[in-house]
Amino acid sequence: MIAFVRGHFAVKTPARVVVDVNGVGYDLQISLHTYSAISQKDTGLLFTYLHITENAQTLFGFADTAEKDLFLLLISVSGVGASTARMMLSGMKPEEIIQAIAQGNTAQLEKIKGIGKKSAERLVVELRDKVGKHMGDKALSATGAVAQLPGQDAIQALVALGIARNAAEAAVQKTLKSLNTDVTLEDIIKQSLKNI
Repeated sequence: MIAFVRGHFAVKTPARVVVDVNGVGYDLQISLHTYSAISQKDTGLLFTYLHITENAQTLFGFADTAEKDLFLLLISVSGVGASTARMMLSGMKPEEIIQAIAQGNTAQLEKIKGIGKKSAERLVVELRDKVGKHMGDKALSATGAVAQLPGQDAIQALVALGIARNAAEAAVQKTLKSLNTDVTLEDIIKQSLKNI
């Protein structure tokens, strides 16, 4: 399997890029997220996933491993194909998809072309735990979203204690609204446990 390609971006559009690697052009399907990351670059590295079906072999390119990991999780859901997963990554930022799944926000997922109510519900049911356990910290920190979420350490501590992520987030948010700004992580965790 091809893990990544590094070379000159010979052709670049919002949907695909051709990477010239020592005279060989690799045609990669990309999301708008990846296009934004490479739009000002002439050369670079893209992580790849080779999708093989009965009728085609398609190489997908990703600006970072967090986006690739999320893509792989999305296509693991029944009824979500590679094209739909790419559409999702073009319609929302990876951290927004992760947050919508973790919070069970099916309405936000339904706004993406190709995702109906049943698909959105299936995504939440099948991926909520996986996103929380395997992707949450890695993908959110890779995209900088952890810094934007106050009490993230408290949420992680509560999840480690066996509390569901959505319940932990709700409890921490309630706690942060009621406590002073000069509180310790321990105080936030203790009060959040009372708010569950």
